[in-house]
Amino acid sequence: MADAVTSFGTYRHLVAAQVRGQLSYRSSFVLNCFGQMLAQCTDLVVILVLFSRVASLGGFGVRDVLLIYSLAGLSFGLADLVVGSIDQLPTFIRTGEFDVVLLRPLGTLAQLAASDFQLRRLGRVITALGVLGYVLSTSDLDWTVARVALLVVTPLAGMVIFSSIFVAASSVCFWFIDSRELANTVTYGGSYFTSYPITVFTGWLRTFLAYVVPGAFVAYYPALVLIGRADPLGAPTWLCSVSPVVALLSALGAATVWRRAVRHYRGTGS
Repeated sequence: MADAVTSFGTYRHLVAAQVRGQLSYRSSFVLNCFGQMLAQCTDLVVILVLFSRVASLGGFGVRDVLLIYSLAGLSFGLADLVVGSIDQLPTFIRTGEFDVVLLRPLGTLAQLAASDFQLRRLGRVITALGVLGYVLSTSDLDWTVARVALLVVTPLAGMVIFSSIFVAASSVCFWFIDSRELANTVTYGGSYFTSYPITVFTGWLRTFLAYVVPGAFVAYYPALVLIGRADPLGAPTWLCSVSPVVALLSALGAATVWRRAVRHYRGTGS
């Protein structure tokens, strides 16, 4: 427990130092943050264009889809902020910098997460929050204590799920060094998948990204509870409320994969 507290304190200081450095160039930070907001808006524009041609998407109306989109975007944005720099892992392995990471008295994952912490990634979060605020203010939702709690917990659980996906997918680099694009297929591809109702997808793609990855628990199932709707695919009601459990299991699974991957590492030989 003491080691965990020490590691977190060190991680916090490393991140704080990077944040201070980035905020010292405020114009650059604002522009970069705005760029991230525009990147997140791209998917929003696609959804709005689709609804200019159709009345529903996968059986869901525009506000329902925007709710799913905003919850997914918020979850992904937070995960990208916390562990997004782990996509630099192939470079660390190829150049031998990971050898240095192993020698430091801090967890390898925490070091990689803090190695390139970019506060500009908050731009994605800001856009998602704006869309979420619009949906909640224009929708006639029956608010209960349980629904409010779910609204608060969902982005946090989604962040853990996405962070676990980032870690597990990036761990492949220990076996296949040039596999960044393979990892991006699951991480950024999963972000696109979770922005829509899973009823839009069919076959193995829906099964893999919804339940194996597991993207359906990021936003789709929590959104069903918030709008008070049964799953069109016939999933049991209890499945719509287990995102925190799925997040915990995902984190444990990712931690196991990461530890095994690090043990597999043999260095560059240089």
